[in-house]
Amino acid sequence: MLLVLAAPVAVLIGAVAPATPASAQTSGDGELEACPTDLDAIAAADNEIRILKVAGLLDPVVAGFVLDQLDEAEADPDALAVVLWVNSRGSAISDADYRELATRLRESPLQTALWVGQPGSTAEGGTAELAAVVDLVGVTPNSSIGRLGERRLPAEWGDPFAGVTDVDIETELLSAEQSVAAGVSVGPLQNTVPIGSFATELEGFDVLRCADEDGNLETIPLTQARISGLSLTSQLFHTAASPEVAYLFFALGVSLLVFELFTAGVGIAGVIGAGFTALGSYGLAILPTRWWAIGLILLAFALLAVDIQTNVPRFYTVAGLAVFVLGSWFLYDGVTISWVTLAAVWIGAVLYAYTGMPSMVRTRFSTPTIGRKWMIGEVGEAVTDVDPEGTVKIRDVTWRAITNRATPVENGGKVRVIGIDRLLLEIEPEEGGARDYRERS
Repeated sequence: MLLVLAAPVAVLIGAVAPATPASAQTSGDGELEACPTDLDAIAAADNEIRILKVAGLLDPVVAGFVLDQLDEAEADPDALAVVLWVNSRGSAISDADYRELATRLRESPLQTALWVGQPGSTAEGGTAELAAVVDLVGVTPNSSIGRLGERRLPAEWGDPFAGVTDVDIETELLSAEQSVAAGVSVGPLQNTVPIGSFATELEGFDVLRCADEDGNLETIPLTQARISGLSLTSQLFHTAASPEVAYLFFALGVSLLVFELFTAGVGIAGVIGAGFTALGSYGLAILPTRWWAIGLILLAFALLAVDIQTNVPRFYTVAGLAVFVLGSWFLYDGVTISWVTLAAVWIGAVLYAYTGMPSMVRTRFSTPTIGRKWMIGEVGEAVTDVDPEGTVKIRDVTWRAITNRATPVENGGKVRVIGIDRLLLEIEPEEGGARDYRERS
């Protein structure tokens, strides 16, 4: 159906296309004739444009998708142009991969274009710099382009942003109006038209101009459009490589692995945690991260684990949370995480350390299915004064303890376990402890 095929192009060009169309219906006196009532009967053009969705960071998954689509379009004799439909905060691919992508767009026999839309979208960093290699750039109202950062392309390829004088294009964004005034994108744009004359600027793009029932100009696209996006599998890996998601997946995955370690579960949390950790690690490997910051996050969970095993959040819990915040803050180099994401994860970490894990450990080990009767009779060492409560170490594991019949034990003294109340050990000195009357001679 022509109407279905033409609909995506209608989104691009809006209700009005001010540029001169390739086809028009006029009467003998030059006036536009009425539009056909049966749109299905209108003959479609024998060409098409390929519209490729580029959302999020330009990572290896997206770059590979664009290259594959370019190969397919260049092999299609009906393909007229390849349009990158962009809403991207920058690039996360190597300089070599970026140069390969830019070269393919620059040297493609097809027309190439960069469309920053729908309204409210942005093209930043390496994504914005692709404006130097495509044939046509369009920026919708309320959208922006710029904030290039360090340039990646050779100076001899040209600089479409050379006419920008009122902003620092390396660190600031151009509005749609500023980009048109500087000659970066086509225009003029209208608030009621998403992209104005952008699509009709493509050489060979065919439209039909006619008058609607009220006599107003109507533009019907004849060139067909094919919109392509990432497959579900590719979308999963692309999502995992976004800064917020990679950070969330990695932190959540490691926390679930620690959860599984201390709750003696059936393995579900461990499997899910391993999956999240793997996806998060993939994302962190793609993104510009600081390896030592990742190390701090792992160290933070190791510190938390020290207090989790005693079920008493103390010094190591505070130190672990502080290290976790520090690692999160410096995790990315040149990529930012929103305050909302950081605040949510940090609050979650505090609840995890002070409420979630202690409650889960108490609940799990208070059930009869997890027995510790083997500990009765074991000899260990007090790591604090136990008078009447304190901490002891049994087989290199620390536990909260209470003395038997209030017999105090000094730090470093030998103790014997004589009873267990959930997570609390009842102990006595190895020598000189009070004895039950039934044991007296």
